[in-house]
Amino acid sequence: MKDNCPLCTGPAIIPDMDRRAFLARFGLGLGGVALGSMLNPLGAGASAAEPSLAHLPHFAPRAKRVIYLFMSGGPSQMDLFDYKPLLNQRNGEQLPDSVRQGQRLTGMSANQSSLPMAGSIFNFAQHGESGAWFSDLLPHTAGIADDLCILKTLHTDAINHDPAITFLQTGSALSGRPSIGAWMSYGLGSMNQNLPSFVVLITRGKGDQPLYARLWGSGFLPAEHQGVQFRAGSDAVLHLANPEGVSDESRRMLLNRFRELHEHDYSRTGDSGLDARIEQYEMAFRMQSSVPEVTDLSDEPDSVFEEYGPDSRTPGTFAANCLLARRLAERDVQFIQLYHRGWDQHGNLPNDISAQCKETDQPSAALVRDLKRRGLLDDTLVIWGGEFGRTSYSQGPLTEDNYGRDHHPRCFSVWMAGGGVKPGLTYGETDDFSYNIVKDPVHVHDFHATLLHLLGIDHEQLTYRFQGRRFRLTDVHGEVVKGLLA
Repeated sequence: MKDNCPLCTGPAIIPDMDRRAFLARFGLGLGGVALGSMLNPLGAGASAAEPSLAHLPHFAPRAKRVIYLFMSGGPSQMDLFDYKPLLNQRNGEQLPDSVRQGQRLTGMSANQSSLPMAGSIFNFAQHGESGAWFSDLLPHTAGIADDLCILKTLHTDAINHDPAITFLQTGSALSGRPSIGAWMSYGLGSMNQNLPSFVVLITRGKGDQPLYARLWGSGFLPAEHQGVQFRAGSDAVLHLANPEGVSDESRRMLLNRFRELHEHDYSRTGDSGLDARIEQYEMAFRMQSSVPEVTDLSDEPDSVFEEYGPDSRTPGTFAANCLLARRLAERDVQFIQLYHRGWDQHGNLPNDISAQCKETDQPSAALVRDLKRRGLLDDTLVIWGGEFGRTSYSQGPLTEDNYGRDHHPRCFSVWMAGGGVKPGLTYGETDDFSYNIVKDPVHVHDFHATLLHLLGIDHEQLTYRFQGRRFRLTDVHGEVVKGLLA
């Protein structure tokens, strides 16, 4: 191939080479795109059988964007939201068989000689005109009680972390399905051409259960719909900046030349998936200026940092990520996923959950207030919750000031705000031990169906054909929970 070289002023002879070698040689290797889409084996180009999405949204949406604050590990509902005075009164007694009803236990507590009930050592009070119950671990969240829709009866099929988190994030306990954010990107596209439609933020320095990139992956959807992880610090997206010695002008010329190569290749192969690849290169080029701008918090006033708490000045903390989530929402990023690990409290729960709430309570409430003040809460759905709840009996020794709790899939609490959910509502009811649901159960599939409904999507119609069948986020299940809607 003989032509003008984009990195010099004279003609150049470029020997025959494949596309990967060409890009690597001129400083635009596949890793440099930073979106990972070209490496997905089920990625772009798998969309020949896609149904038309021109009719989306199916009806007027209540929410345009979602901020999902995922508390990985499973927060204890009866220590935070689900006040159970009878459980406190019967502290230390054995869990009745009539309550357990033969439920399977994890291997971590199945061999215990006894299952003593553990009441919460934390004080509860009602807040706001709604009278919602909160423990004293959540004073800031209690302060926005009338903005919240608290769901106490979410339940899941999975009893261990990996399948449970995968189920909440993808609608299936089996790995490999598209994540919620990927489905949203696929169905609704993007409102900002300079930033990804789906961004992931992970609290830095937190241990406990591992997180896998497949939790925000695109699965069998075209790869451009997978989440893009932003890291803490100035280099938010790896390999996004130009290599040393390559200017923006050179990069622009190289992309133009690459598009010419693509068009030539397309004329021979007809591979429409190459369009998605070149678009991801173009997105990476635009992100070189948009990502540093959105992740630079230096223009935020002191009053905002004070509202989100002292941790908000430290990149990578949950508080800083909540503030960054607001900035991303302002720029119409449609799905913003935050992960905060550390809620898997099998022992030493009182101390550990107190530390977790100190890190998350103030910034979570500040995010809701901040969005509301800026007029963004009405069309932004904020979700706070984990993958399952905790048991009402103690795992391990029970003392006056210490206990642990095992995994509990039968009922757990999450809260939502804005985006078309009913504010000041507590939905559903559990029994006196927060062990079983007695009123208004909501399965994970129902939760997903309701989420999509708020976005203007009929969950039964948002499908993708793969390996001979049509898939959807809710599989073959799910009902919209109308009682949660404003």
